[in-house]
Amino acid sequence: MERVATGLFREAWPGRSQLSVAGLSCVLALPFGLAAQVGAAPLDEPIKPIPMVQELDPARTELGRRLFQDVRLSANDSVSCASCHQLASGGADQRAFSRGFSGRQALVNTPTVLNAGFNFRQFWDGRAGSLEAQIDAVIENPVEMGSTWQDVIDKVTAAPHYRTAFAAAYPDGVTQANIENAIATFERSLTTPNSRFDQYLRGDADALSAEEKAGYLKFKQYGCIACHQGVNIGGNMFQKFGVMGDYFQARGNPSEADLGRFRVTGDEADKNVFKVPSLRNVALTAPYFHDATAKTLEEAVDVMFKYQLGRVASEADMQSIIKFLETLTGERAGPQP
Repeated sequence: MERVATGLFREAWPGRSQLSVAGLSCVLALPFGLAAQVGAAPLDEPIKPIPMVQELDPARTELGRRLFQDVRLSANDSVSCASCHQLASGGADQRAFSRGFSGRQALVNTPTVLNAGFNFRQFWDGRAGSLEAQIDAVIENPVEMGSTWQDVIDKVTAAPHYRTAFAAAYPDGVTQANIENAIATFERSLTTPNSRFDQYLRGDADALSAEEKAGYLKFKQYGCIACHQGVNIGGNMFQKFGVMGDYFQARGNPSEADLGRFRVTGDEADKNVFKVPSLRNVALTAPYFHDATAKTLEEAVDVMFKYQLGRVASEADMQSIIKFLETLTGERAGPQP
């Protein structure tokens, strides 16, 4: 059953996806030491730390890493997954709207790919139930990649290094399903564990300053935690954008993309409903929201208070919450580009 709650930051450093895949698998120990103090007990909080260890097939992960950066997936060999999901820029591209293979703009702000494996569904409107389904949609999207699966398979098969790598990683070699799975496996490796807040959750009381701890308390007291919780601090439910006021009327210039989940279900109750995005690495992923209207964290937090919570926060409380949000920036795991 789909979950619905409140809050709509833009996705920060892209059903929960599986963290392991078929085939020979090994444990990839992430190169970060646990920050918790010796003997300190983890905190029991609604936000959970990102796991320090994942089980992912290394051959498939490496194959997916190469495909993620390969422009041959697009119709005219001009853009790759990495063109819009730049790992050095928070897993997005810092534009209001990314440009596809022909230079046309996307309809919504590009969500981050980092930690996307923890999302219960993919895309702002949740139309993809897995990372594999998300990849399928992007490949054939007339604005994004504009390709066909037959063309992609032909291009990949024509490359000797891909034929060899696929034969080693998958019994049936190059197929659509295997290309999707390889890229999705790489994307599942793109976690950002060991943020200072995760260190705090694991028991290191000194990982946060007094002001940052106060910001987390305010985050909970004001009600932000109702939507932004769990491992990904969001990404696990849907909610209407404008619970306590008509955001779209105030903004003006309504677009088809503003309809959100309604475009998937056709249900009137789903108008202006979106997947609640993750707040992980949110300090790195401006601009915010599906429409990219908030250029700074301050603007985004202000909109959330007004239209999602129906409350007014003092400037001191706002700044305190922002200080907390800045502790959610983690360390990039997985294979490097």
